[in-house]
Amino acid sequence: MSQQHKRIWGWWMFDWANQPYNILLLTFVFAPYFTSFVAPDPVTGQAMWGWMLAISGVLTALFAPILGAIADSSGAKRRWILLWSAMYVAGAAMLWWAVPDADQTTIILILVAFAIGMVGLEYGIVFTNALLPTLGTRENWGKISGTGWALGYIGGLISLFIMLLLLAENDSGVTLLGIAPILGLDPDLREGTRAVGPFTALWYMVFVIPFFVWVKEPARPKAAAGAVKRGLADLKATLRALPARRSLFAYLGSSMIYRDALNGIYAFGGIYAAGVLGWSIIQIGVFGILAAAVGALACWIAGKLDSRFGPKPVILAAIVLLIVVCTIIVGTDRTMVVFAPIADGSNLPDIIFYICGALIGAGGGSLQAASRTMMVRQADPARMTEGFGLYALSGKALSFVAPALIALATTLTESQRLGVTPLIGLFVIGLVLLLWVKPEGEPEFQCVSPSSP
Repeated sequence: MSQQHKRIWGWWMFDWANQPYNILLLTFVFAPYFTSFVAPDPVTGQAMWGWMLAISGVLTALFAPILGAIADSSGAKRRWILLWSAMYVAGAAMLWWAVPDADQTTIILILVAFAIGMVGLEYGIVFTNALLPTLGTRENWGKISGTGWALGYIGGLISLFIMLLLLAENDSGVTLLGIAPILGLDPDLREGTRAVGPFTALWYMVFVIPFFVWVKEPARPKAAAGAVKRGLADLKATLRALPARRSLFAYLGSSMIYRDALNGIYAFGGIYAAGVLGWSIIQIGVFGILAAAVGALACWIAGKLDSRFGPKPVILAAIVLLIVVCTIIVGTDRTMVVFAPIADGSNLPDIIFYICGALIGAGGGSLQAASRTMMVRQADPARMTEGFGLYALSGKALSFVAPALIALATTLTESQRLGVTPLIGLFVIGLVLLLWVKPEGEPEFQCVSPSSP
């Protein structure tokens, strides 16, 4: 295997390593467990979870562009990624203490721990995404990004299988295999499900190793002193010039809205299934397996389409698909499907929601893979980490909006189903803003592939 192929595989393994935080913790296992068993009740739990995600999003938004600008000036991205990795591992591992019916102090500590890991995850993604243009030619960025996201889904899928088969217990105290959780974990204390935190931390520590071994930063002149001052000055100049760069400005605005809506789906999909449909952790896990499997295939296909037609058509199609899915979800509960009444005891809502899970995996994965390719096309090639810092800022500057709107709507309506309605409007706004985005970016800032190190 050539050095360049090792770099690509190492970069892909970062996606493989970090995906369980999203699939196991944020969406399909820990979040619904927290709202159903740790929080006082599901409605309160959904609101608390929403405010926690909003706060962690604000923290990411405030510092990602600054840290990215400093990293571009200093050239020391790998050291920063080690720090973000430590936050990821520590935050995930501490979730073990999320005991059922926890007291208020424990609940707050668990929410803080999750936020620490979440911030580490987001910052790590900023710094590794900035390496994408160094991995291949412009024509191959879509394939590289799509394949990386597909491998991330596969890694998440395998980790979810392991959790469901061997660790996560249902209300009867057994796993999907019909056995008690392995390693002598006590199902009465939900230790099998709580193990998802340490398991996610261990998964990351093992599978991120190829990234640090194979992915070296491109050779560049040794940075002189004053990297922090230089980075902040460059960021200030970039922000001042941003309104004049209409395509980048519009893309950051669009992605700010539609990625916030997508994160809302991921954060509350499992919670919704548990509260509205009464699903167990096992059922939600199966839902996650379906979403990840379909998502992996869709990402791989979307990557090929991205390389052939560019990322913008892929983004547009994915957003339209997710608008349809959200509309179906809002109109479905135990009494109706897409707003049409159904007979008592019908399993049609379950079938519809499984289908929605597959479509969320396909649309969400394709959207994220194509979005980072689009960012590479829009960014200044000399300030790529700063660019992805702005991308993180755009994704997090209003990241509190979707969770806050869901929390507010849930509180006002006292309905988990109606609580997710704001996501539809956010996707529509993001779709409209894409009209001003040039598929290739402004000519003077079109990124080219640097030479392989």
